[in-house]
Amino acid sequence: MQPSPFLGELVGTMVLILLGNGVVANVVLKKTKGESAGWIVITAGWGFAVMIGIFTANAFGSAAAHLNPAVTIAFAVLRKDYSLIASYIPAQLIGAFFGAVLVWLQYFPHWRATEDKGSKLACFATNPAIRTAPYNFLSEFIATFLLIVGVVAIGYAGTSDPERGGIPSGISPYLVGMLVWSIGLSLGGTTGYAINPVRDLGPRLAHAILPVHDKGSSEWEYGWVPVVAPVLGAIASGLVLRFFYF
Repeated sequence: MQPSPFLGELVGTMVLILLGNGVVANVVLKKTKGESAGWIVITAGWGFAVMIGIFTANAFGSAAAHLNPAVTIAFAVLRKDYSLIASYIPAQLIGAFFGAVLVWLQYFPHWRATEDKGSKLACFATNPAIRTAPYNFLSEFIATFLLIVGVVAIGYAGTSDPERGGIPSGISPYLVGMLVWSIGLSLGGTTGYAINPVRDLGPRLAHAILPVHDKGSSEWEYGWVPVVAPVLGAIASGLVLRFFYF
């Protein structure tokens, strides 16, 4: 199979979820080496997951390396070019699902060792610290809006003259990883900062389908928030940024 944008988005997103949900599993499941390591470890792990996911997507054929429908939608709105949506988003969803399957296999003995059903779900999908739908929605909206603004700002700096404060474009994956790390540290304590519809939907589907030992509910009654709020946050950020850039 030849490298392609579809394959790059699929494999890059799969790696993103494998490493991102993998660090959650390492921290919250019982009898792991990282048990109870805490929020700093989770947010750092997710930042590194984004960085490695971007490099992987590039290697497999996606120069854009969106890995996130919110990014794809925001750039579509910003550039008034919607041609990538039909191919990128399905690839991202498939990749997110398979990444979650790999996390399940990686930590297979630990599902039985862990009694708490909520901890098991946390290894797949997000859940708010305090379930209040309007504020949970707002949290995901704001965090996603900031994600898009940060990604565009990093990209803008990468195209600027380095002698005038610009950065080499090859540094961008590191900076995007740091951006996600920062969002997790500062804004993620409310909802677990999905900021990516397939990051939540793909693994939540995997949780529902896979024979995870004594897994409990997949909590679909909340599942719409980390899908709809990032999409609307992406559209809003694309419209606002269009005002400044186009």
